[in-house]
Amino acid sequence: QVQLVESGGGLVQTGGSLGLSCAASGRTSSNYAMSWFRQSAGKTREFVAAISWSGRSTLYADSVKGRFTISRDKALNTVYLQMNSLDDEDTAVYYCAARSGIALYRRESEYDYWGQGTQVTVSS
Repeated sequence: QVQLVESGGGLVQTGGSLGLSCAASGRTSSNYAMSWFRQSAGKTREFVAAISWSGRSTLYADSVKGRFTISRDKALNTVYLQMNSLDDEDTAVYYCAARSGIALYRRESEYDYWGQGTQVTVSS
């Protein structure tokens, strides 16, 4: 079992930046890929970004490519999402997810573990 706890959400102005963190605990000795998803009000949860266990491979949704950066610190068992140039369409609850293995996936059904989510609100 892996437990995930997100932090760093909040209110930010349009065009601003915000950083999210996701701390993993539990069975963290196994190799696992980690991802960020988000869910806006009235919409289904969507993929944002993923990173491999080594950190050398990343995957981004087209909507955030060039604005968001995913990274991880294996020593701290933490994955980060740096979000720049935010607009109101980025307003959502952001979830951290993890899956055993090295492959990166966009489908949420591929992920075994989920955090409780953290709210990001972008306002002009």
